[in-house]
Amino acid sequence: MKPSAAPTSAPLWPPRGGEWPILGFTLVYLAAATVAAWATGNGEFVFYIVVMVLLLAAVWMLHRHVELTLATLWALSAWGLAHMAGGLLPVPASWPIQGDVRVLYSLWIVPEHFKYDQLVHAYGFGITTWVCWQGLRHALAGLTGVDRAVVPPTLGLLTLCAAASMGFGALNEVVEFVATLLVPKTNVGGYLNTGWDLVANLVGAATAAVVIGVCSRRGAVTRDRPQ
Repeated sequence: MKPSAAPTSAPLWPPRGGEWPILGFTLVYLAAATVAAWATGNGEFVFYIVVMVLLLAAVWMLHRHVELTLATLWALSAWGLAHMAGGLLPVPASWPIQGDVRVLYSLWIVPEHFKYDQLVHAYGFGITTWVCWQGLRHALAGLTGVDRAVVPPTLGLLTLCAAASMGFGALNEVVEFVATLLVPKTNVGGYLNTGWDLVANLVGAATAAVVIGVCSRRGAVTRDRPQ
């Protein structure tokens, strides 16, 4: 049996129908965040907004090659919004925070144990694992000539996706380190904060890998069930 042709990439522009609302939503909150960061003189988040624009372009190019699901694109956009809100939205004086910068990223969800920051990390790098799985599945489908829907999420492949997500999480810490070098005052936190961020990344990546595996297995059982 001759393998089928590898999936082809879609043109970078224009977006397909379902992508327009996601792109519009993302650009609107990025524009609002830019105005807020500039107006308050928040140099740290001006830097992060530039990084966000670069990431938006990278995700867009990946999507046009891999064709991520719309749910994935919405989840990534929500992650970006959570990041912008974390650094720019103030919290009331009565709410518990770590440090003296009163924004969402400093907010204790569980006092002295778990911050909004770690929640965003766990969520974001869980979504990154999902993105890595879709990219890997697309690549394997192209190499083997099968439909990507039949590529099984084995323990080895999901471990690879979670490890890749952890690698992107480490890159995120490098970006935060660069921010501390470029901006006189940041809310990045110290060594302990970096460690907990990495733990949150691991929890999010591992949870996403388990969810992908379980959902795929349940889907396979449903498809194989006699009608």
